[in-house]
Amino acid sequence: MVETKKAEAEASEDLVVDVEGNSAYLSGVLGSDLVQQLSDIVRKNPNVTDLVLVDVPGSTDQQATMDGARLIRRLGLNTRIAPTGYVLSGGVDLFLGGAERTIGAGAGVGVHAWSDGSRMKAVNNNVAESVHASYVNFYLEMGVPDRFYWFSLDAAPADRVYFLSPEEVYDYQLATQ
Repeated sequence: MVETKKAEAEASEDLVVDVEGNSAYLSGVLGSDLVQQLSDIVRKNPNVTDLVLVDVPGSTDQQATMDGARLIRRLGLNTRIAPTGYVLSGGVDLFLGGAERTIGAGAGVGVHAWSDGSRMKAVNNNVAESVHASYVNFYLEMGVPDRFYWFSLDAAPADRVYFLSPEEVYDYQLATQ
């Protein structure tokens, strides 16, 4: 039996969730209501063990994304990037919440320097600035070396994306399997 839950919002980028068996398939942009959406998925579908990220181009609320990843970890859910799927920017951070993390063949993992959409950009801040600490601590909490954060800042500017090679994914310990 397949249960489908589609986001009610008007924009085509909004998060869409389809639940099938023990997997919830996520596509779209992660928003400020992410924690509530994830909570609803688990409450309505207690059999869900895996979140499959199909095409997640990023997030509009970084704190909500980090909180969502922490919730995923607390619940012991696994994350997978669908074969030929992709996660970019905040989508990578959500993926890192998985207790077990797998990346399908041909999947893309894209990173770039962050920006708040206005004046604040990662590259404009000295590496000693406290704004970096929440990111560094998040990655360490997720079992990813802090050097991944610094790499992502240098990999591409905020308006571009750098796709990691399989070797980089392995080196930065993004996948657990």
